[in-house]
Amino acid sequence: MAAKLKKGDKVIVLAGKDKGKTGNISLIDPKSNKAIVDGINISIRATRQSQTSQGGRLPKAMPIDLSNLAIVDANGKATRVGFKMDGDKKVRFAKTTGDVI
Repeated sequence: MAAKLKKGDKVIVLAGKDKGKTGNISLIDPKSNKAIVDGINISIRATRQSQTSQGGRLPKAMPIDLSNLAIVDANGKATRVGFKMDGDKKVRFAKTTGDVI
């Protein structure tokens, strides 16, 4: 099945502690149905100091479930993604505006 959300898409969070925030998808894991979004679902991770890096408490973006994300359309609102044939190519489009993504 084709992916509704892809790396680089601008998405909005629908549920959870970061509800309403927007960001770009930096990594997708289709096997676990999760994505990492820049600046969303930030957690503090403690790391040890090593010869190459400074230790301490570092912020890290944690995965968020794909069901809690929706793509942002041209108007800046959350929309669902549909598929249609554009000539001989299958393309994604925003259900609210009908624009090709």
